[in-house]
Amino acid sequence: MSDSDSGSGHCQTPDSDGEVAREIGIVSFERKMETAEEIKAELADDYDRIDILPYHGEVFAEHWGEYDCFVGLMASGIAMRKTAGLLDDKWDDPAVVVVDEELTWAIPLTGGHHGANQVAYDLSKLGAVPAMTTASEAAGKQGVESKAKALDTHVVNGDSTVATNLAVLNDELGPVARLDGPKAVLVDDDVTVLKRNGDDGVVLGTGSVSGAKKEQFLTAWERALDDADCDWGDVDFVATGTRKADEPGMLDAAQEIGAGVVYFEKETLTEFEGPTPSRSKELIGWPGIAEASAIAGGRDHELVVEKQRYDDAVTVAVGR
Repeated sequence: MSDSDSGSGHCQTPDSDGEVAREIGIVSFERKMETAEEIKAELADDYDRIDILPYHGEVFAEHWGEYDCFVGLMASGIAMRKTAGLLDDKWDDPAVVVVDEELTWAIPLTGGHHGANQVAYDLSKLGAVPAMTTASEAAGKQGVESKAKALDTHVVNGDSTVATNLAVLNDELGPVARLDGPKAVLVDDDVTVLKRNGDDGVVLGTGSVSGAKKEQFLTAWERALDDADCDWGDVDFVATGTRKADEPGMLDAAQEIGAGVVYFEKETLTEFEGPTPSRSKELIGWPGIAEASAIAGGRDHELVVEKQRYDDAVTVAVGR
């Protein structure tokens, strides 16, 4: 995260504000248990815990607070009536998603930015269409809670997101700014503060030729992570330059590994230029994107793996 960041993609990371679902309770009528088992099997690798809860009148109340998200295999009206009286605060309430028996629709009812949109999206792997109604996602834009997930961070001051998500809708938010500490920061109510979830992840700095394929990015990244003695789970996010903002292969690859993409401006990359010479500086005035992005994005601005080139299409470096 730096002077110009933008996130994209889906990832699952621990979050003190409940923005990411990791434990799911599937509430199902007995006649729909086969579908419930199908959902559990498909999502099992992506979540820490998935339980199937047979439906009865007090099932939501009985397990309220036990799960990050409930998936109701039922009509939306039933789930709404049974959970409405339990709702208290959007930052603490579990998310609720309903899905029909034919797995046609996955509808977030509550907690869209706090796990429901994520789970609805994952249910699309079973063919269900995720019906997002949160304003930013409905408009095809990334709200600040989604940015937080993509960047492996969490929102510290939740009340600020009303103002900042309105700015997202109006294309007025601008980039996420990074401040290196130690520092004391004074903010107004319309400034959302994101804090990293962990302290030991790595950043994949990457560049590419135009039109590089998803498989080329994935192979290049995997080889660099092997050299860093890391795996996909260690990746905080993918970092690159703003001039690479329209590379669908990179975005698809980042989505596949569950990571967001951060875009750095030329000025930021120049400040964190890496040690490996790059022809791009001579040709267009940009430093080598892979190393500079990896250094700029890392917590310690440290280069762990120097630039590697794969298939004459993708360059990658690893930062921490």
